[in-house]
Amino acid sequence: MLRAKASSASALSVVLEQAMARLAAAGIENSHLDAQVLLAEAAHTDRATLVAGSIDLTPEVAARYEAFVGRRAAHEPVAYILGRREFYSLEFEVNRDVLIPRPHTETVVDAALEFIAGRPRARVLEIGTGPGPIAIAIAVNAPEVGVIATDISAEALQVARRNAERNGMAERVSFVRADVFQPLDAATALGRFDLVVSNPPYIVSQAISGLEPDVCQFEPHLALRGGDDGLDFFRRIAADAKLHLVKDGLLVLEVGAGQDTPVAEILKKAGMHPQRVINDLDGIARVVTARH
Repeated sequence: MLRAKASSASALSVVLEQAMARLAAAGIENSHLDAQVLLAEAAHTDRATLVAGSIDLTPEVAARYEAFVGRRAAHEPVAYILGRREFYSLEFEVNRDVLIPRPHTETVVDAALEFIAGRPRARVLEIGTGPGPIAIAIAVNAPEVGVIATDISAEALQVARRNAERNGMAERVSFVRADVFQPLDAATALGRFDLVVSNPPYIVSQAISGLEPDVCQFEPHLALRGGDDGLDFFRRIAADAKLHLVKDGLLVLEVGAGQDTPVAEILKKAGMHPQRVINDLDGIARVVTARH
């Protein structure tokens, strides 16, 4: 249990040190940062206020913090504890129905916006939207495009719709329950698009249990499971991409580390024309693009 007798800066320091030690003992890599972020959240304030020592450590704050630290020590991701995650300078609700947006996925948005710069009224489709960060970030930054975002999970789509509303895009982004290109609730086909983007599941299914506990114990396996070689969804997308892209339209796919070459080959065999491999900020080949 985290204990402190006063609400002074020294008491805050003691409570933080106790939390950091507990998280470190649980194998949490960023124990210092996580302990600070969770204490600021428990006090309904920000890290700057925490660092300044201006938090009143009331019994209510201490109880919330104790609960947060316990959840993080059990490897629940900080984003789920907070209920939100920043992506492309926007804030998104997240819960255990959706995959947590990663910074490297911003590379997909960058590639999409680069293409849209030459087609400002492009029609855009995102496959597997999860909480909606890619589709919504594109809509926010390209005010004339029309965006449809799909997911097979009805629960994920509920989160995505709330995120569109949160970011003022409820009228700009439409959500359809679909299995890749096949609508499950809509009466009509999706049609053709100038741009199709996707961050599909691409983890080798048998490898999911060996991922860090934060991922394998908490994030939805439906959004991770890519089949025996991790490439199942790339094959499915490639098989029908030409039916849903206009001539010279662009397909933008996030890929896992080392998957850029096999994904480009899958696209080529499906009659697409691979264009670029784009590295993320860590220098990892993260995005493969192809033209109709």
